[in-house]
Amino acid sequence: MAATAAPVSRRALEARSMAEAFRITAEDFGDRVAVRTKDDGVSLTWGELRDRVDALAGGLAARGVRHGDTVALMFSNRPEFHLADLAVMMLGAVPYSIYTTSAPEQIAYVVGDAGSKVALVEDAYLDVFQAARDDAPGLETLIVLEGERGEGTTAWADVEGADPGFDVESAWRAVGPDDLLTLIYTSGTTGPPKGVELAHSNLLAAVESVEAMIRFPDAAKVISWLPSAHIAERAAHHYLPMVYAMTITCCDNPREVVSYLPLVKPTWFFAVPRIWEKLKAGLEAMLAGQPAEQREPAQAALAAAVRKVELEQAGEPVPEELAAAVAAADAQMFAGLRAMLGLDEAVSVNVGAAPTPREVLVFFHAIGIELAELWGMSETCGSGCCNPPGAVRIGTVGPPAPGVEITLGDDGEVLMRSPVVMRGYRNQPDKTAEALDPDGWLHTGDIGEFDDHGYLRIVDRKKELIISAAGKNMSPANIEATMKSASPLIGQVVAIGDGRAYNTALVVLDADFAPAWAAQNGLEGVAIEALASDERMRAAIQAGVDAGNARLARVEQLKRFTIIPGDWAPGGDELTPTMKLKRRPIAEKYTDEIEAMYH
Repeated sequence: MAATAAPVSRRALEARSMAEAFRITAEDFGDRVAVRTKDDGVSLTWGELRDRVDALAGGLAARGVRHGDTVALMFSNRPEFHLADLAVMMLGAVPYSIYTTSAPEQIAYVVGDAGSKVALVEDAYLDVFQAARDDAPGLETLIVLEGERGEGTTAWADVEGADPGFDVESAWRAVGPDDLLTLIYTSGTTGPPKGVELAHSNLLAAVESVEAMIRFPDAAKVISWLPSAHIAERAAHHYLPMVYAMTITCCDNPREVVSYLPLVKPTWFFAVPRIWEKLKAGLEAMLAGQPAEQREPAQAALAAAVRKVELEQAGEPVPEELAAAVAAADAQMFAGLRAMLGLDEAVSVNVGAAPTPREVLVFFHAIGIELAELWGMSETCGSGCCNPPGAVRIGTVGPPAPGVEITLGDDGEVLMRSPVVMRGYRNQPDKTAEALDPDGWLHTGDIGEFDDHGYLRIVDRKKELIISAAGKNMSPANIEATMKSASPLIGQVVAIGDGRAYNTALVVLDADFAPAWAAQNGLEGVAIEALASDERMRAAIQAGVDAGNARLARVEQLKRFTIIPGDWAPGGDELTPTMKLKRRPIAEKYTDEIEAMYH
């Protein structure tokens, strides 16, 4: 990991609003690149971004966007998202993003709940947005990035710069800390999404808290690649750069993000567990494919590094001989791996949104990448707990972040109180009252426990715990993470067993590794749907399940499994856009397959 350089200017933290923070950053770092594409086909400095933001803000004001109005955005990860979001913000209006995988009825629900009259979209999503308009009668204007296309649409080019005399300064100065900054619509794993209302003060507190833990160096770099409708993307790759003058590189295809790493060399990189699982499997396959005279020393060096990590995590001394061997391996091999991955300049790399197998975390620590779990929610601006660089405790999400109070309820539920906590759910006072108690504690719905060092471990979602017919409580997420770490062939797995005598699972093959395995086993070219019913594949999955079961308590082990043909796409019936399992819809869709495993 790279050494931390001088900390960035904190002047923007003195701002009353995110709008003012942006103005300060544009003034202090006007010549620094703010947002770019990989090939620099688009590259805007903070000063250039401010000028274009002001031009777009004036045009939006001319079309009736006012302080407090909500404005929908639907963009892939491209510079225009940042431009549109900031332009709406300058007016004291409320920009929010819609997942690009959304169906028309989902778009109509969100736009209606937000009460939006205006939306800015890119052409790729215009048709689905148009299909939503019949059920969103309040939506009057669709501003299309690529140009006007039919009735009810307006070209972006006709809006940006339409009112050069607009008084932007008066507009942004009227924005206060308690004004609404954005809406984050929850991914809807258990029902219609809820609109989380986040104020300017919430996000200002959150970005200060994150920086206090990580201490970003000056001229930090990040990659924008997660959905902008998700709080992780907005906080990490939009608001943090806005306050600390980072440079954002846009990756418009999330499947390509790994290829961006060596080109960008990000200062901070956050990804969901599946990304890290695949990186680990790829590196291990690369090492295994080397000639024996190279492979054997490399695997021995990795094993030694793993031993060193485990000793450090246990608080035990590391023998000098082992430390010296690992230091030599780091210079000879691991440093090269970090550079090849593009993580050799990172001061912090994080994983979250779902449990990460311990083996994955230990592996990256062993090669000198201090992969650290963190925990947060849409309702908390994505902030909550984070393992600080240099003090990571594997298996935990870290201590409470600066400015965050956490306590545990009688049943182990994680309760949180902090300036980062939302002001409530839009149009849902009952849900708000359920989540926020009179003393200001947010009831997160997560079950947790603290270790002896004050670091929090998340057990599972309160409503998702499996309680067997014998009354045993189990974490399905832990079972699933164990199975996925046991075999790279397992792309998704859903543990079933609530109220049942034993546990079973639905398994989905990994769309990248299954074809490679098939080619090595005489099944080259066989479709992934057909592989699901092949007996050799079933035997390979059984071997993975057996290996996973060996690491679980007897009551947690899987007795049966069913391989579901095909792949599960983010934003589909089974997965949210951020790849969380939609447990209830899965249980309903695959009722027959589940019941067959209990007969």
